[in-house]
Amino acid sequence: MQILHLSDTHNRHNQLSNLPAADLLIHSGDFSCDGTVEEVLDFIRWFGALPYKYKIFVAGNHDDCLFEAQIDGLPDGCYYLCNSSIEIENIKFHGIPMFTADLVSGKCSKHVSEIPSDTNVLITHQPPFGLLDISEGINYGDLDLLYAVLKIRPDYHLFGHIHGSYGISENKHTQFSNASLVDMHYKLVNQPFGFAY
Repeated sequence: MQILHLSDTHNRHNQLSNLPAADLLIHSGDFSCDGTVEEVLDFIRWFGALPYKYKIFVAGNHDDCLFEAQIDGLPDGCYYLCNSSIEIENIKFHGIPMFTADLVSGKCSKHVSEIPSDTNVLITHQPPFGLLDISEGINYGDLDLLYAVLKIRPDYHLFGHIHGSYGISENKHTQFSNASLVDMHYKLVNQPFGFAY
């Protein structure tokens, strides 16, 4: 399976043309700027119409209108993961959004603790601590998420959030991808990453 990963498009999704071919497209959050219903619906219409067999997205901290929201009517093969999993062609994907309310309440740590141990591809908005998470010399990743990933050892951990740490890293068990397409000035400068599963 060919997987294409992108993140942090911040309302610039309509500027993306000639996206590479893949079987599955994954967006790991921050597709809007202000988190309005109009912005999110515009993204969902665009995302749902893309010619990929499967599509998965999670919400980022800018996509606040999706907090505790239900999304109905997505096209076949298109999935919104919110602390939930989906199995596609024997590959288990688990997605965790990043909502400010969950960070403040501590629920984010609870959601991380509930990642299934058989997850093959983990999709979050926030990076794990110490991995592609540096902005202006500060690590903004989540320590609980790092511990969970080191324990579960998914094949891939896909995220974004920290625009200045776009890139790929890996350890012995997991490949990490920060596919933030915009830079720190919200200019669309980066390309999605592709993976073969």
